[in-house]
Amino acid sequence: MPDKSIKLLTYNVHSCIGNDRKLDPGRIASVIAEAGADIVALQEVDVLRRRTGGIDQAHLIASLLKMQAHFHPALSIAEEQYGDAIITALPTSAVKAGPLPSVGERRGALSVEVLVGDRKLLVVNTHLGLRGRERIRQMTTLLNSGWLRGAMEEPLPCVLCGDFNAIPSSATYRLVARSLKDAQLGGKAAPRATFPSRYPLMRLDHIFITDDLVVKRAAVLQNRLTKVASDHLPLFAEISFA
Repeated sequence: MPDKSIKLLTYNVHSCIGNDRKLDPGRIASVIAEAGADIVALQEVDVLRRRTGGIDQAHLIASLLKMQAHFHPALSIAEEQYGDAIITALPTSAVKAGPLPSVGERRGALSVEVLVGDRKLLVVNTHLGLRGRERIRQMTTLLNSGWLRGAMEEPLPCVLCGDFNAIPSSATYRLVARSLKDAQLGGKAAPRATFPSRYPLMRLDHIFITDDLVVKRAAVLQNRLTKVASDHLPLFAEISFA
């Protein structure tokens, strides 16, 4: 019996504030539901921040989708937090979260081991910095500091995804592409830009996978809802175990 495929989505949600300036976490949940994603990596998530009404966006979106949220605050000011989340209804085990070397705005990463049938999949979500040299240090840390290994130090099939703030011609992209496969290049469709959502020009959001995973399909989700829900378009990939 072939292994079940996994539908994965990475999405910079811009604190759930859309291009129409409306704050609407429900709209973000609708985008995810429409995609039918099993595992969702979110960046720019607000938790208990006054500017977005003091709600926990990670848990609100997860509860609307009947999923569980794992959240890591890259930034904390008193009880206000801002960072990255992984949400899924699949069983999860080891969770690792921590900071990345940062200049200016603090950046971090979050990894969760997800049980898919009887197989484990490691999903690592990150949002890299705005400066080229900083991104290189951050990506080097992710590739070389055990982030892409499971909790038992066993090599697991792994997905590294998020908003890398890096286009394919950048040094950061080239660095990660040396050891991992770009899911958009593995799909049948031509790679598409993800930012800005209204008129996408740049491919900043990425899903990279290890060699023991296969891309069945990859797509940037561009429709009326995604063009307004956030300033980034969501990137979707359907993958399976090799």
